[in-house]
Amino acid sequence: MRHRRKTVKLQRNASQRRALLTNLACSLIEHGRIRTTLAKAKALRPIAEKMVTLAKRGDLHARRQAIAFLRHKNIAKKLFEEVAPASKDRQGGYCRITKLGARMSDSAPMAYIEWTDIEDMAIASLEEEE
Repeated sequence: MRHRRKTVKLQRNASQRRALLTNLACSLIEHGRIRTTLAKAKALRPIAEKMVTLAKRGDLHARRQAIAFLRHKNIAKKLFEEVAPASKDRQGGYCRITKLGARMSDSAPMAYIEWTDIEDMAIASLEEEE
């Protein structure tokens, strides 16, 4: 029985699953929106929201925890400087999953996962360029 076994395995062992979710989280932070399968998007959402919660805390320990998970200092910097300030007034629900339909090749259900405050991040990045 799978009582209290919430983790979706995604047909991978633990180390491969962690690497996959780390890479998906990095891509989401870097690009703001990614297209992936629905199962991977649903598995990514709790991890991405925990990263935003860490970034909203903003202290040194939270930054080090984010770098330890993401393994990229520049992506962690973007998380703390762009994503977290855009979500500062929100209590949760930082990600949005939009279903797209089936993929042509294998009929896998596809989805977009994006930040709910993506407009605020776009405005902030435009202000930085000026």
